[in-house]
Amino acid sequence: MTSEFDTQAPDLLATETTQQSAAKSPQFINLYDGKTTRQNVQSPASELAQSISAAAASASPKYFYNALGSKLFEAITQLDEYYPTRTEAAIFQANHSQIAQAISQTGISQPCLIDLGAGNCAKAATLIPHILPHQYVPIDISTDFLEDAAEQLQQNFPALDIIGLGMDFSSQLELPPQVQTHDRVFFYPGSSLGNFEPAQALDFLSLIANPAQGNASGLLIGIDLVKDSATLEAAYDDALGVTGAFNKNLLLNANSLMASDFNLRQWQHVALFNREQSRIEMHLEAKQDLTVSWPGQQRDFKSGERMLTEYSYKYTLDSMTELLQQAGFKNIKHWTDSQQWFAVFWAEV
Repeated sequence: MTSEFDTQAPDLLATETTQQSAAKSPQFINLYDGKTTRQNVQSPASELAQSISAAAASASPKYFYNALGSKLFEAITQLDEYYPTRTEAAIFQANHSQIAQAISQTGISQPCLIDLGAGNCAKAATLIPHILPHQYVPIDISTDFLEDAAEQLQQNFPALDIIGLGMDFSSQLELPPQVQTHDRVFFYPGSSLGNFEPAQALDFLSLIANPAQGNASGLLIGIDLVKDSATLEAAYDDALGVTGAFNKNLLLNANSLMASDFNLRQWQHVALFNREQSRIEMHLEAKQDLTVSWPGQQRDFKSGERMLTEYSYKYTLDSMTELLQQAGFKNIKHWTDSQQWFAVFWAEV
């Protein structure tokens, strides 16, 4: 007499053997070492020096994301106040079949999922079983963090072709030849597009659709929507202070990249919603008169003077649809949560 376990065992063993024989290791290509200057692209040290020494000091939010910054952002996504991650995840969970259908109706048969600002790859991990990509290309500026994340993801999808790219995609999107050139689905979740000024956002979206750069077949993008100021400000200034630590960690990263001498104890985190410009702003505010130095240069800050470290523009469904159309996308679809706090858009090229 054969037990149920005995009957299933050969199939399970065969499946395991097949998976092991098909298992791959992720490739990793580092196009970002924090020092190299490509044509028309400033080095991080030069870019930071220029923006920090300006009359209105600022620093690009991409410099949040060293290894520690990436871990702090992971912690932020678990906070009660930070609604975007869980709201976006719920939209994907409720609509993954419709999203997969919208992608397939474009004629895409072997998707190459290009994950911009992939972080820990967790968002793509929930999408991969539904759109079944032939290749997955996570891209992030935090290279060590990305490499670890890609290796973890490969364990869950052993047969998937994974090519991790350490890259600053905000400045250029020319991908290496190892990346599949057809059926490219760009994935840009988390409303990170909000970190661009509207004109810059249009340029970036146009870049994705440009055959000489992104060569996309379509774009799947998450967008935070306009809502009340209290909800927005709490999401960027949590009671536990994790977002404040994340913001001040940019100073540590600047010290590493440009050999500056920022003292974190001299700065405090500030977050506010600028309704006129429809954007959340994060600043670092000097708690006293101070001087920051780096090789060959220094910058004085007065007590109360602020350095802008991030803005995140919030869109309406209509304004985002219009922006995508201006960038050259068509057949635009969207899905939202019941409160219309967040939206996921699919747009074809």
